[in-house]
Amino acid sequence: MNFNIQPINLNIPRVSFKSNKKEQPAEPVLERTPKQDSFKISVGYVNDIHGQTNNMMRILSGIKGDLKLSAGDNDIGDEKNQGVRKATTMFLNIAEIKASALGNHELDTTQKDCIDAINNYDGDFLCVNYSKEPLENQNPDEVEKLGRAELDKHLKRSKIVEVNGEKIGLVGASPMDMFERLTHPNYYTDSKVDSLEDTIEEIQDEVDNLREQGVNKIILLSHLGHKKDQLVAQSTEGIDVIIGGHTHELIKDIKEGENLFYSKTGEPVLLTEAGRDGNYFGNLNLTFDKDGVIKKAQNNVGETRLFHKNMINQFVFDYLLGKPEIVGYVQAAPPPPKSLLEENPHANFVCDVMREKTDSDIALWHNCGVRGFFHEGVVDSSEIKDMSPFLDYVAVANVSEKTIVDLFKNAIETSYSSVGNKPGLIAVSGLNYTVDPEEGELVEMNFVDKNGNVHNINIENPSEDKTYKVVTDEFLMSAGADFNVLAPEEDYLEKFNYDKDVMVCQYIKESGKPVVIEHSGRINFRHDD
Repeated sequence: MNFNIQPINLNIPRVSFKSNKKEQPAEPVLERTPKQDSFKISVGYVNDIHGQTNNMMRILSGIKGDLKLSAGDNDIGDEKNQGVRKATTMFLNIAEIKASALGNHELDTTQKDCIDAINNYDGDFLCVNYSKEPLENQNPDEVEKLGRAELDKHLKRSKIVEVNGEKIGLVGASPMDMFERLTHPNYYTDSKVDSLEDTIEEIQDEVDNLREQGVNKIILLSHLGHKKDQLVAQSTEGIDVIIGGHTHELIKDIKEGENLFYSKTGEPVLLTEAGRDGNYFGNLNLTFDKDGVIKKAQNNVGETRLFHKNMINQFVFDYLLGKPEIVGYVQAAPPPPKSLLEENPHANFVCDVMREKTDSDIALWHNCGVRGFFHEGVVDSSEIKDMSPFLDYVAVANVSEKTIVDLFKNAIETSYSSVGNKPGLIAVSGLNYTVDPEEGELVEMNFVDKNGNVHNINIENPSEDKTYKVVTDEFLMSAGADFNVLAPEEDYLEKFNYDKDVMVCQYIKESGKPVVIEHSGRINFRHDD
């Protein structure tokens, strides 16, 4: 049976390296002739899928490799997202992902739930730098209330897998800001992640342990973030590849100084990262010499939306999540943005729906919360749910002009100065605004009323008395860790008992018209000549 699976069609030359402990090569050398006594392996990799079940089904149609690995953040959400958590584990098993780093989103739920997911996973979660206070030293009532358990005992520091007769060593590491990015930080106040300096030492110790066991080909599964991965590559010895995640970089090909670095002993170290939300996945082809040094490499990145869902896997996912409802048809939709610093027309459309359905002046949605996008063709409720998987209820409140301006100023400044550009620019309806990307500043903002009239907002002296009826989700309205509070819950005009996806499904079904998603220039960028 054919499922019309799209192939990766990339004509990227293999890159060859010559390690030199005294002198590093100026640039990769192309080489066509294979060497003797070599070992070839293909590694399929993913990172930061964030529970995107529809993208998982597409990835299953495309990911290949002798060994398949994840850099973490496979999952997302708390105990409200049990179906997604089960589907994520099912994806890891069907894809035969042998090991994963422990990302921050794996810990969005309780330690007990996290352990359940680990126990149902056929592979292993690897982490050298996570530890926790023993349960016997904690208040028993707090342990029970917060769902704490012996999570540390369910993690491995490393593992050895055999591929085509060769031993491959795998090591894992979690991010320093692990507990700053959790849905429920109080679930993990008994836990810690070591500093970067200590983590590098722990990674090296684990690599040395593997080498003592005769393993000379070693891969680090890292959720540290790309800049830290670069530092690890240059501060250690014995690591050949770092499968990376956390900062959502999209790294194609092999480029020296970007994802090709050299270890303390001058051997090449390759870094990968395939964006966010499962929009991409990778395949790394490697050739090692007899001493376990990479001599050739080819890094291919596939765009998930170009692959079709596997219908057999669709049936399995529907069993776990419930069969989705077809709600309409998308006539046109652009590719999703590749950065949190771009305007997101898919999120703008959702804002338009929220604004119209609640008769609000302004609708907002934070870019870092947008986890999916519209595909052209028939659209169902699960695809729309993938755009907002956290289950943050829609809320409406009167918000002052000054509060709105302060929100945007802070979000823009933080986004342009933070690792991974989080929290990202804010999607809007009823507003447009201009950003200076060089300075990371808000330079202009306008309110667009329901008749299309444009009213300038004085961002230097916004009014504290003038208010707008604003609709967004409760995360942005009052609970978002990266944002100013727009309105406390006691001041809400209305709170719906569902998230944005339900509202969008209702809108599409009621309109009965094909959906057209297009760029509308709601965010402008000022560049100094």
